[in-house]
Amino acid sequence: MKRDLPSLALYAQIKEHISRKIQDGTWPAGHRLPSEHELVAQFGISRMTVNRALRELVEQGRITRVAGVGSFVAENKPQSTLLQIANIASEIRQRGHDYRCRMLTVERLTASPDVAAWLDLRAGASVFHSACLHLENATPVQLEERYVNPQVVPDFLEQDFEAVPPSEYLVRNVPFDQIEHLVDAVLPTAEQAAMLAMEASEPCLLLTRRTWTRNVPVTWVRCLHPASRYRLGSRFRADGNPTS
Repeated sequence: MKRDLPSLALYAQIKEHISRKIQDGTWPAGHRLPSEHELVAQFGISRMTVNRALRELVEQGRITRVAGVGSFVAENKPQSTLLQIANIASEIRQRGHDYRCRMLTVERLTASPDVAAWLDLRAGASVFHSACLHLENATPVQLEERYVNPQVVPDFLEQDFEAVPPSEYLVRNVPFDQIEHLVDAVLPTAEQAAMLAMEASEPCLLLTRRTWTRNVPVTWVRCLHPASRYRLGSRFRADGNPTS
């Protein structure tokens, strides 16, 4: 059963309104947005609130602002398939290999300051946490650690993740409209290296992902891959669209 999301803050309502106009094509690239004064009058809120919404949209690359002229919808930028959420189980099975997810933990925690910040929660708030190991032909290829916003996914702890891994469950049940991916080259800790059956001196690729629905953070996940066994990449056309 679907549940309503918590009421959005006023600045987030402005961001959602503008983002929806951009996403559905009502306001194409280069379109001039209503002025701050017009948005204040339309929504009956303070200019400071409107300014915050516009500032965050600039930081997200959705709009550009020209001093003394106005705000405009930003030009579209090419996005590779790396920015989509890949289903590692499907990828492995498509290669004709055996896939297995080994759950390490599923629990409720008190959010640390950094987790609270990533999920836009107050310090000390409750958060769901899971960790699992993805295996291809019994060989570990990805160590996943995930934090989930309980306000958005209240039933997370009740799922059978051995049958349906956390990522697949969230994609199926929680519609997301924004994704952030970061990729870093790192060395694993001794514990991580042991779980991934690799030497601690071998490099790893760390994929960090956040997703949002209606500007509310859903999940923050870190996926660690042994560089010798896994690659992150994409293929797309010159116009920026993925190949079919």
